Amino acid sequence: MADRTVADRRELERALRAEVRGEVDFSPGARALTTMDASNYRRVPDGVVAPYDAADVAAALAVCRSHGVPVVPRGAGTSIAGQATGTGVVLDFTRHMRSVVSVDPEARTAVVQPGAVLDRLRGEAGRHGLTFGPDPSTHSRCTLGGMIGNNSCGSHSVAWGTTADNVRELSVVTYGGAELRLGKGWGPPGGRPGAAGSPEGLRELVADQLALLRTGFPGGLPRRISGYALDALLPENGTDLARAYCGSEGTLAVLTEATVRLVDSPPARALALLGYADESAAAGLLPHRPLTVEGMADDLVPDGEGKGLPRGGAWLFVETGGATAAEARARAEEIVRGADALDGTVVTDPAGQRALWRIREDASGTATRIPDGGAGGPGGEAWPGWEDCAVPPARLGAYLRDFRALLAQHGLRGTPYGHFGDGCIHVRIDFDLLGEEGVRRFRAFSEDVAGLVVAHGGSLSGEHGDGQARAELLPRMYGDELVALFGRFKDLWDPAGGLNPGMLVRPARLDENLRFAVLPREPVDVVFGYPHDGGDFAAAVRRCVGVAKCRVEGPSSGPEVMCPSYRATGEERHSTRGRARLLHEMLAGEVVTGGWRSPEVHEALDLCLSCKGCRSDCPVDVDMATYKAEFLHHHYAGRRRPAAHYSMGMLPRWLRAAAPFAGPLNAASRVGPLASLAKRLGGIAPEREIPRLATRTFTSWWRRNGTAGPPLVLWPDTFTEYLSPSVGRAAVRVLEAAGLGVSLPPGRVCCGLTYVSTGQLDRARAVMRRTLDVMEPVLDRGAPVVVLEPSCAAALRTDLPELLADDPRARRLAGSVRTFAAALEEHAPDWRPPGLDRPVAGQTHCHQHAVLGDAAERRLRERAGLTGELSGGCCGLAGNFGFERGHYEVSVACAEDRLLPAVRAATAGTVLLADGFSCRTQLEQLAGRRGRHLAEVLAEGLTTEPADGV
Repeated sequence: MADRTVADRRELERALRAEVRGEVDFSPGARALTTMDASNYRRVPDGVVAPYDAADVAAALAVCRSHGVPVVPRGAGTSIAGQATGTGVVLDFTRHMRSVVSVDPEARTAVVQPGAVLDRLRGEAGRHGLTFGPDPSTHSRCTLGGMIGNNSCGSHSVAWGTTADNVRELSVVTYGGAELRLGKGWGPPGGRPGAAGSPEGLRELVADQLALLRTGFPGGLPRRISGYALDALLPENGTDLARAYCGSEGTLAVLTEATVRLVDSPPARALALLGYADESAAAGLLPHRPLTVEGMADDLVPDGEGKGLPRGGAWLFVETGGATAAEARARAEEIVRGADALDGTVVTDPAGQRALWRIREDASGTATRIPDGGAGGPGGEAWPGWEDCAVPPARLGAYLRDFRALLAQHGLRGTPYGHFGDGCIHVRIDFDLLGEEGVRRFRAFSEDVAGLVVAHGGSLSGEHGDGQARAELLPRMYGDELVALFGRFKDLWDPAGGLNPGMLVRPARLDENLRFAVLPREPVDVVFGYPHDGGDFAAAVRRCVGVAKCRVEGPSSGPEVMCPSYRATGEERHSTRGRARLLHEMLAGEVVTGGWRSPEVHEALDLCLSCKGCRSDCPVDVDMATYKAEFLHHHYAGRRRPAAHYSMGMLPRWLRAAAPFAGPLNAASRVGPLASLAKRLGGIAPEREIPRLATRTFTSWWRRNGTAGPPLVLWPDTFTEYLSPSVGRAAVRVLEAAGLGVSLPPGRVCCGLTYVSTGQLDRARAVMRRTLDVMEPVLDRGAPVVVLEPSCAAALRTDLPELLADDPRARRLAGSVRTFAAALEEHAPDWRPPGLDRPVAGQTHCHQHAVLGDAAERRLRERAGLTGELSGGCCGLAGNFGFERGHYEVSVACAEDRLLPAVRAATAGTVLLADGFSCRTQLEQLAGRRGRHLAEVLAEGLTTEPADGV
């Protein structure tokens, strides 16, 4: 299986297209999207095939076999050891083979395809009071095929075991074309379609090696994931071929369907939180048969998110279940009483439990950034090089002490967390994988820690598999004789070695194929400051470690925004991770060769809404909106831009020029041919209506009606000034009713948002510098600046200081920005808003969620008697995005994700809140409903009529 030429790849692609009904994609973009998983490794495939069904899988394997091309089965690409990367052809099961085929509540089984997402199965099973027990932290996007390939576990394995414990039968196709049905018992050798079976010679191999199989595997390990589970083939263990297949990492055969076991899901659950001085002390097992025993330390808790955690430096999350809430709570309280902990508490509120579990589930991303730097260089980068070993639970405390000592010996740092009840530890370590010396240290530490794990009777992998990260070290755990038997086992299934070569058997070295090796060593010339990444764009891009939280399907139940375009299209290239992968490959220049002019990157970023949701929802704070603006700046340097960049990107300039002619222009915009011409010239989607201009700007109203005075400066943003001055008038009225003096800036100001979102960064910087000149007297007197439009407030908070890092005034202005609710709370804490006593619906602005937070807004609504929750997500208009030609369908799909269903479900008399102009416009144009800014709603509740209303 030598390296293939371009001609070889083209011939392979033609052959696959002739035989496969699903998608066959050998484009640079498709290849770039699958070079990496969530590990440190990178391998470039020839192409990607998304099979339509099992027959497609067999056809693709036949073509690849005839061309001598390896095949790598891939689910969500969240594997942490490198086993979802490979050369040859990647089989992507997430496009078509993603169904929950059936659920049998009486038999307590389900039939699933390999690309089915775990949460989809759990949702189907939940209708019958059942669930699938294993639940990795990636449960919202990981696939059942990937879980079977890795023998995944998750937090509930103390109660329900690993994936292998919950698999009944598997349909697979070998690289040689044999179709096997794996279950208990041997079946006929070689198998046949629809029948049980096993590879030729496997029964004889097991019979010949009974002694080694009975003595070669360590006992007392609930999380022994490393190597092949050949002991499952022992007669006393039921000769379970399905179990032996689990954890084989796509090296034996390709899964096409699985029958899995379901378990009772307790109707009620409670969470006991136990605080300890450190995670070593917290490592004791609790003899109360809990559903989970999870542990983590305080340095994995993001600032401001530790509310609800008891006193301590490390915590156990211990979940209990019961038939009733009282029963679940009683079990949790019993655990708290019996634990030798510094502090403890019980959480029964489902929303509170979800918030706390989110902290734990995000740790795989949070742990990749060490706050005060470290050996990994800028930003204190940490990596999954030694991610998830497991030891007997009784040895966990001693192992953790020795592990920390070994880290110190190698000058490394990392914070253990994970499944303490099963003795399984996750840790991200600040390896310097960018330089030769750091890579040598990575290898030396891996070899030493492998010896430590074995000394404690443990497994090199306790959850995520061996992949390339640990397979080389398997002889230390199993010895040469048993590892040689692994090779013979693999060869019976796959004598040609075509399935996922380099994994488990005859593995690649653990320090080969590192994904960082291809990145430029010198910083790339960029415009943004990237302060959290040492000013290095490559460091910003490599923030994405691949945990793929951005790939969640369907609307979430919480406030999350990320990633609206992925939920609309379901395509990897439209996820935050996919875009980060393409930028990585753009910097590498091997697959994506166009640099900043790359059409593959441009195409993927075109549907990025710049919602900034990833800035807060991504566990490692990837900020794709900033990366997109940076890319567009370079992409169009010296070139003609799309019409929308000139029309909507320069919106403040056009609106200022149009203001004196608002009446005639509004009339013209309602004349069909004129409106169509304007939209065609401006690059605006023909389905959109052109918003009406205000016939009187906010500042002109202010000059006649404002009563200037300290302490607040109200920012007249472009949208409030020219399109919705009623918001500004309402804000003035409420602020004055609260006893606050209001003034405007001493000259024309602009946050530069529209220039930033279209990548016109030179113009943005010029606009921002002029604004700082105007605002300097305001900054000198320390006045708070109230910004009504969330997107403008977010631009001032983040884009301004990151684009003008050399101007200290930028940081001062960013620090002065307050939202409307925050200004009232901070400067008029005793003011009582009018009691409105009405329900609300609508959506929290995506930039508010991502950058500003909405805690003050929630408290203000509560004080005003506005009840109910606003939805998360993004409205889909997102400034210029939803108005641009070619974006309308995605814009509507984003609105249908959360906003429009919430509005339709609202009862009569419900107040529709939308603080952003884009959100209000989307509501009006798609639902025919008027959304209002919180300031407008509060102003209506005041007894005095507004002055000089329009």
